[in-house]
Amino acid sequence: MNYTMNEVLKFIKENDVKFIRLAFCDIFGTQKNISIMPDELPRAFEYGISFDASAISGFMNVEESDLFLVPDPVTLSVLPWRPSHGRVVRFFCNIKHQDGTPFEGDGRYTLKKVIRQAEALGYNCKIGSECEFYLFQMDEKGMPTTVPHDFGGYCDIAPMDKGENVRREICLTLEEMGIKPESSHHEQGPGQNEVDFKYSDVLTAADNLVTFKSVVKTVAARNGLHASFMPKPLPEKSGSGLHINISLFKNGLNVFNNRGKEYGQIPEEFIAGVMAKIPEMTAFLNPLPNSYTRFGKFEAPKYITWSHQNRSQLIRIPAAEDEYCRMELRSPDPSCNPYLAFALVVQAGLEGISQHMQPLPAFDANIYEAEHDKLHGLALIPESLNSAIKLARESTFAQHVLPQKTLDKFLSSKQAEWDRYNRAENKEQFERTSYFLNV
Repeated sequence: MNYTMNEVLKFIKENDVKFIRLAFCDIFGTQKNISIMPDELPRAFEYGISFDASAISGFMNVEESDLFLVPDPVTLSVLPWRPSHGRVVRFFCNIKHQDGTPFEGDGRYTLKKVIRQAEALGYNCKIGSECEFYLFQMDEKGMPTTVPHDFGGYCDIAPMDKGENVRREICLTLEEMGIKPESSHHEQGPGQNEVDFKYSDVLTAADNLVTFKSVVKTVAARNGLHASFMPKPLPEKSGSGLHINISLFKNGLNVFNNRGKEYGQIPEEFIAGVMAKIPEMTAFLNPLPNSYTRFGKFEAPKYITWSHQNRSQLIRIPAAEDEYCRMELRSPDPSCNPYLAFALVVQAGLEGISQHMQPLPAFDANIYEAEHDKLHGLALIPESLNSAIKLARESTFAQHVLPQKTLDKFLSSKQAEWDRYNRAENKEQFERTSYFLNV
């Protein structure tokens, strides 16, 4: 539900709300929050609540550390797992300087700028994400193990699938928060699950993904399990992807539903733009060294190709009708910052349209089984985080979409992360220590 500021203040008074969480993300997409009491909410709306931005990765320096959180009233959500008496609500916030100007390092602000550009061109973009994750058992001390919750496979049912009750609780919790999951199922890997979302506007889709990750971890913990969004937590098993389904509307019509040819080549131009910029975006879509161990296996792409329905491709056009016609980008993983990822992908597609780009012909073969000569000459997704960082540093496209300070801080941090990974004697142990608990 979209609330106005006055409606929010009334809701807080009438619904026994005692704590208010002001949520935001650092430049890596990690959710943070400050809690305030209800009496402070009017001040938060008018002036914002200050916080030490020098303590947040990639934000400010010590000598200029104050930023302000201003709650976005349309993002009001009750946290269902908190007590019904003395309720807790959460807002996503806009981050601002003291003079009220937007903080350029705020991922929501970056995404809003891209959305405005799309609207200026007459387009309304929608995103529905499909997010995979693993559930692991805990030991007798309550610490996560690497033992999967179950050993089921794709779309298995109980008793092989032990995650159905957890997924049910996740989906019901999301519904209570106003988020609409479309479907859920057991994925290919042992203990691996997937939840798919109904499409929404791009900013809401990014907010919902951040919320989803917190809900999954919270519900898993309530059930004595550990949830991990690490891209490849089990080396020989399926990796976890974040498939981004994108549709584009103009004058109320979905241009990907192009049966009447009203919009000619626009869908292919959008796809061509995304494909052209994938090498420069990959550091943001796949920001961990572990991300790159997923590519080329278990339906995760390796080459920059597209096709209809073919799950071995970077981009596929799923079989769908009317408003559900879309493109699906299959390379990103859940460790990305959705605000930056969505901003880059949408902007790339818009540039494809404005420059009338044309994609290469569809590659309809199964890439995993294709003969080597058929693969010769196909462009590759960057094969390591180090390669992706180099391409992002040289990218005028990334510099156009992202603030220079954010770009520099993000890539410098990721370069240091890669260097630590590269020096590690036991790289699998480094990944597990660095990402298994935290992603």
